[in-house]
Amino acid sequence: MSQPGRIAAIHIASEAGGAMVSVVAATAVAGLGLEGDRYAKGIGHWSSIRRAGDQLTLIEDEEVERLAAQHGLDLPRGATRRNVTTRGIRLDELIGQRFRIGSVTCVGVRRCEPCTYLDGLLGQEVLEALVHRAGIRAEIVSGGSISVGDPVEPLDD
Repeated sequence: MSQPGRIAAIHIASEAGGAMVSVVAATAVAGLGLEGDRYAKGIGHWSSIRRAGDQLTLIEDEEVERLAAQHGLDLPRGATRRNVTTRGIRLDELIGQRFRIGSVTCVGVRRCEPCTYLDGLLGQEVLEALVHRAGIRAEIVSGGSISVGDPVEPLDD
């Protein structure tokens, strides 16, 4: 299993397609998402579908750096539209597992694959470069506070 990582950044958007705003801390609400985020409010782009794992999205900072190095895509943190950017942990290994972020317990549900909607919002083609590398989707099992710098660690063996 993975070694504990850390939260490198947290982003929320108040509406579908709205600007991602960097915050140093956020409140995670069990069964909903991050307080103030479009998906917790039920007004995200995919909210009408209500799939498992739409409560929280995470991406590895290392993958965003890879996009710049290998594909010349310079995306600032938050541009991928994921809520939590991590460092030092392989997120795919958390799919099907319980994990903790700060005081919050989550379960990894599935990969958060990129879509053409993201290409349109960014005004550049990132879909192909991000396939199987765009992070994961998670459910929030028990809520609480998360902050930049908090550990991200698996709970299941």
